[in-house]
Amino acid sequence: MKKVLLLLAKGFESFEASVFIDVIGWNLVDGDKTTKLYTCGFTKEVTGSFGLKLHVDYLINEIDCNDFDALAIPGGFEEYGFYEEAYHSEFLELIKQFDQKNKIIASICVGALPIAKSGVLKDRKATTYNHKNSTRQKQLADFGANVQKEPIVLDKNIITSWSPATAMGVALLLLKILTSEKNANYIKEIMGF
Repeated sequence: MKKVLLLLAKGFESFEASVFIDVIGWNLVDGDKTTKLYTCGFTKEVTGSFGLKLHVDYLINEIDCNDFDALAIPGGFEEYGFYEEAYHSEFLELIKQFDQKNKIIASICVGALPIAKSGVLKDRKATTYNHKNSTRQKQLADFGANVQKEPIVLDKNIITSWSPATAMGVALLLLKILTSEKNANYIKEIMGF
C-alpha cells in the first residue's frame, strides 16, 4: 500500500486539499487499490480557508516520513493564517525529510512556497500562484527556485503548480507516479475528467 500524507496548515485551501483526498480515495476503491491517504496538522482539528474544519489522523510531531511514500501540500490563504503554520520550522523540516528520502512531494498553488522556504527548491524548477497582481512567483524566486511559466512543473521528486485550476492535474500526476499512467488515466476517466 502506497501511503500519501496530506500536510495541512491552518488556512489550507479546501478545494486543493479535496483533490488529493478524492483521487487517492477513488484509486483505493475503484482503481488498483494500492493508495491510501492520511491527514496531518499541528492540531487535531485544522481550520481551513472559509471556516472548513477537518479532523486529522496525525499531529505533525507524530510523523515519521519513513512510513509514507509521498507528501501532498495544498496552498492556502494568508487571510486565514496559512503562512503562520506553513512557514513553521516543523512544517519545513518535514518537507526536508521527505526530499532527503527522495519521496514525491506534490503541491498546489502557494503550497510551493513552504517547499521553497525549506531550501529544497534551490536551483530547481518550480512554479506557484501566478495571477497578474500576485507577488508569489517573485517570492518563489527569492527562495532560490528557478521559476517556470508553466501550470504544472515536475522537477525530480517535486511537483509544483500555479492555481486551483491545476489541482486535479497535480493529484492525477501524483497518482501516476505512485501507480501507473494507465491507472491514473482510468481514475481520471471514471471521475469524468
